Order: sequence, then structure tokens, then C-alpha cells
Amino acid sequence: MLRSFNLTLIALAFSATVAAAAPQSAEAFLKDIYSHYGDVDKKSGAGVLIDTKKQLRRYFTDDLVAMIDADERVAEKRGDVPSLDGDPFIDAQDWKITDLVVHMDSDTATRAKATVTFRNFKEPDTVRLDLAQTPKGWRISDIFWKSGSLRGLYKKK
Repeated sequence: MLRSFNLTLIALAFSATVAAAAPQSAEAFLKDIYSHYGDVDKKSGAGVLIDTKKQLRRYFTDDLVAMIDADERVAEKRGDVPSLDGDPFIDAQDWKITDLVVHMDSDTATRAKATVTFRNFKEPDTVRLDLAQTPKGWRISDIFWKSGSLRGLYKKK
């Protein structure tokens, strides 16, 4: 009986390892991000923290992380706010998100495009995202809002 129990534990551990190693789809990656907003996350709706370089790397491509990080360092030296002065996933500093829907517009093995629609304080809004498959999994390569794009914040003027 003990041997059977040990074999069961080994089988469960192996299954968990295989499941953890399975690549996440672009859609699952985005749904995980947006699960932290509004009526999707009934507990807090606190959003996603991107206060550190490590947190940025979890969500964005390396080149975009480098742009954001460089801008933040320059702003800190000047005693100024960085170009990204709000939550890029919903293009807002404050939110009360409802009716959130993630829609995949296109999805290949290496690139994906998505549209996220929601209401923020009852006002309709839309965010479009470009994603890239990286060795670390899916990452956002750009976010497009009504007023511009995340990557556009860092283009030389």
C-alpha cells in the first residue's frame, strides 16, 4: 500500500511538472493579465503591478522593457514623472472596470493581435495589443490606445 501511495505521489508530481511546462497561449496570457481588473477580479480589481524591471519582463518584450526602464531612469534623475504615467493595460490612472472582453484578432505561432473592450467608470473603451512569442513565453510588444501607443511614448522627438 505504501508503494502504491508513493507511485501515486510520483505520478502527480510528474503531471504537475508537465502541466507547468506546457506553453501558455497568447489568449491565456492576456486573460491572466486582465483577470486582475474590475468585475473579473471581484476581490480587488487592483490591476497588475509593473513597478520593477522583473515585473516588466513578465509582461513585455525585452526591447520594450529596455525603453520603459531607460525612460524611468532619466525621469528619476530629473525628478520628473516617467512617460508612462498610468496603467498601460487600461490606459488609465484610476479605474472601475466592467464588461471586460478579451478577443484574439489573429494568433500564429510567433505573433498575435488582440482587442480588449471594457467600460471604465461606465465609459466604453478599447485597447489593442500586439504580442510576440519569446523564449520566456508570450509578451506584449505594443499596446495601442485612443491617444497613441506604449511604444510611441518612447520614440525620439
